[in-house]
Amino acid sequence: MTVAGNDRTEVCAAFSEISGLRERNAIAVKVAKDRGRKVVGTYCLFSPVELIVAAGAIPVSLCGSSATPIPAAEKVLPRSLCPLIKSSYGFALTDTCPFFHFSDLLLAETTCDGKKKMYELLAEIKPLHLMQLPQVRDEVALDYWVLELKRLVARLEQEFEVQITPEKLAAAVLLLNEERRSLKRLQDLLKRKPAPISGLDLLTVLHNRGFTVDKRESIELIDRLTDELAQLSDQGVSPFTAATPRIVLTGVPVGIGSEKVVRLIEEVGGSVVCFESCGGYKKVDPVLPGHDLLRSIAEKYLRVPCSCMSPNTGRLQLLEELVREFQADGVIDLTWQGCHTYNVESFTVKRHLQETAQVPFLQIETDYSEFDTEQLRLRIEAFLEMVVAGKGGRP
Repeated sequence: MTVAGNDRTEVCAAFSEISGLRERNAIAVKVAKDRGRKVVGTYCLFSPVELIVAAGAIPVSLCGSSATPIPAAEKVLPRSLCPLIKSSYGFALTDTCPFFHFSDLLLAETTCDGKKKMYELLAEIKPLHLMQLPQVRDEVALDYWVLELKRLVARLEQEFEVQITPEKLAAAVLLLNEERRSLKRLQDLLKRKPAPISGLDLLTVLHNRGFTVDKRESIELIDRLTDELAQLSDQGVSPFTAATPRIVLTGVPVGIGSEKVVRLIEEVGGSVVCFESCGGYKKVDPVLPGHDLLRSIAEKYLRVPCSCMSPNTGRLQLLEELVREFQADGVIDLTWQGCHTYNVESFTVKRHLQETAQVPFLQIETDYSEFDTEQLRLRIEAFLEMVVAGKGGRP
């Protein structure tokens, strides 16, 4: 039996809870602030949230996936800049992101030139700690990154008048690894054929849970959702069929408000079974055990296969694995206009996947607006037709 994605939310209680999670947690973060808790806003996967948790503060993802505040940002920032950067800054300027509003400290990192310079402007609005991210992976870079983590520890301890003890850090690592386990387990469910949840619904879950105040509550909710979806899948419930083309989406971060490509893929007959991006599978890599816990945390974050890294072989290896494990029929690489690292790297990704996985590949460059929606619809539809033709009609 198959059902439409919208119908499924009515029979999946956990999904209904997660759909309203962002709004509920906007209230929860205010309540926590009123009770004396400190809040640290983060923008990127490179932010070592273990240190925030060990400091007794609440880490929250900050808004940056909506086109609404971009006009305000463009009064200061170049129109040609990446929409994610403009959206993030626009939310800050207009004070329309509750999680930014309640943040006591912003944690930022030098992943790209656009963000780096935008953070200088953000620091005029809120206290901001900028981590200087090495953009190569070797022992020298790791040693430097460990020093950056120590600098963050000192800032958190001074800012919040706390001490980050080894015991608190170990507990934070266990908690965050448990969160990653729950997120991986949920995403691995889409290895089933057909996938038990649409890519758009999965994106809703991944996006909304980033605003959660209570991580243990979030873990329990994600595990409950996974159990419910697995049970529905065992009963044959899915928004797709076994013949639906399965797509891995790679590239830039995507959230609710910037989901048009995900929506279009599934409107024209595809199934987004995996998000390789920062909010998806890149996020599930755990901190590995080691005698020096801070160094283990540093190693984990330096492994993130972001396009700001040079070379970025980790992304190629990860994509190759995801295409195989999720039985992908095609890969779509989404890049935002003005995001030079992902745009340039797309050529390398395409060449690698065609030589190894031999899977159809499409790059899409766009922004948060809807002006090119119909053009993208035609391109994606043609791509899926090619994918289906290449399969010879096989499921």
